[in-house]
Amino acid sequence: MKIVQPNRVSHTYTQDLVAAPATVFPLLCPVREADWIVGWNPLLVVSASGLAEPDCVFITPSSPSDAIWYITRHEPDAAFVEMIKITPGVTACKLSIQLRTAPNGCEALITYAHTSLGPQGDVFVAAFTEDYYAGFMRDWEDRINHYLLNGAALNTGG
Repeated sequence: MKIVQPNRVSHTYTQDLVAAPATVFPLLCPVREADWIVGWNPLLVVSASGLAEPDCVFITPSSPSDAIWYITRHEPDAAFVEMIKITPGVTACKLSIQLRTAPNGCEALITYAHTSLGPQGDVFVAAFTEDYYAGFMRDWEDRINHYLLNGAALNTGG
């Protein structure tokens, strides 16, 4: 048995979204993300309802191996979702999203906490800086707001 101290990084960001939590929450789903993220295409979604739900599992392409996501909490009435993402040999990640009503729609409080699972994870954790995370969150915020305002995904590809 090998026991090590965690190499972990966690960042939280608050997005300002242009719709109410009841409109935004269904979009936080492995199937519905394809509506607002060009190129989003999970390899597999295991779901009784066909959408996000407790115990939904989905797999996304990643390197060096595909990432496995597991929805641990899915609470539409509380506008809260939590999931675990495992990229074998790289990281274990806990993602939580809490939506709160705001004057112009809602705020999304989003936390990613990555724990390294080895040398590749150490590199990932070191690169997951506050500046990197803020840029990632602003891009996500732009994409979902574009969809909420226009009903179509923001196409930023070249």
